[in-house]
Amino acid sequence: MENKYLFAQKIIRQAGQLIKSEMAKHLEIEEKTRFDDLVTNLDKSTQDFLIAQIQATCPDDKVMAEENGVRHPIDQGKVWVLDPIDGTVNFIVQGDNFAVMIAYFEDGIGQFGLIYDVMNDVLYHGGGQFDVYANNKRLPIYKDRPFNRSLIGANFAMSSDNVHGIRDLAAQTLGVRVYGGAGISMSHVLSGHLLGYFSYIQPWDYAAALVMGEKLGYTLLTLEGAKPDFKTRQMVMFVPRIKLAEIQKFVH
Repeated sequence: MENKYLFAQKIIRQAGQLIKSEMAKHLEIEEKTRFDDLVTNLDKSTQDFLIAQIQATCPDDKVMAEENGVRHPIDQGKVWVLDPIDGTVNFIVQGDNFAVMIAYFEDGIGQFGLIYDVMNDVLYHGGGQFDVYANNKRLPIYKDRPFNRSLIGANFAMSSDNVHGIRDLAAQTLGVRVYGGAGISMSHVLSGHLLGYFSYIQPWDYAAALVMGEKLGYTLLTLEGAKPDFKTRQMVMFVPRIKLAEIQKFVH
């Protein structure tokens, strides 16, 4: 497992360098389901790069990934979950606040996860048998603090529309921060900058944070309190386990 973990760190940084070297060039931008659900040629080429590296090094492993319908179930063998550019809108508009994400599962059990904040060159990595780090800084297990000394991250529409009581919870805290990408948002949870994160996302958006978060005292559940299905887009929360009952008084 150590070799795969080091390999994952290598290829995610290489993917980041690929993005940096190509992002100044002309981007081909396509709409997927609607005008704000976008994909670029660089999303696709970065995913192709990651898959090619995995297939060359681990030819028997399978892949679940965001683009091009690559959807091997995580509970069937050795499976890599890839999000080549998480926060594509930020990537297109800002050239910042996006991440590359990788998670690795064996028969449905998360072995490690990685979130690479490309432009800030910060790699969050660990989970399973590995401690969780931001680059070389080991991240601590969640330490309890009251709502009135915490911030939360959330999908803007879900918070403003008070979906499942998210705005009610936010009113107990110091406020909501909206970063426009699951990876960047959940890295702020892992680092202790946010109490939790609430959004409507796909498996490749949450897989890496789920694996790392379990090591640090966090849990990722649907807003109804169930485990995510790793098949469909769902409304989820990424929160400290010890705060779950308190959070569910508002988010229900």
